[in-house]
Amino acid sequence: MYKIGVIGDHDTVLSFKSTGIDTFRAIDEVEASDILMKLARENYAVIFITEHLAEKIRDKIDFFRNKILPIITLIPSNRGTLGIGINDVRKSVEKAIGADIIFEREGRE
Repeated sequence: MYKIGVIGDHDTVLSFKSTGIDTFRAIDEVEASDILMKLARENYAVIFITEHLAEKIRDKIDFFRNKILPIITLIPSNRGTLGIGINDVRKSVEKAIGADIIFEREGRE
């Protein structure tokens, strides 16, 4: 059976605990990277990770971009958003359909 997990700072992952999602606290990019690789090996189909950690381990996240699983989704942390997550969604949608329907720019990167 596939699982869902979230990686981030204590306050951010705490809010996911009541949903039944497995939570993993990481205080730096080394911990976040180790946890990400562990979850990928342990049948986690969806992994949420805070943008603040994700920007520091972009190479590890990019490794999974062309794989079916796990799906890695960037979320804002308790410190707010960096805009990385929505930008990733925009790029994926634009790649899939050829138009930027989120920001309404056709065919531009």
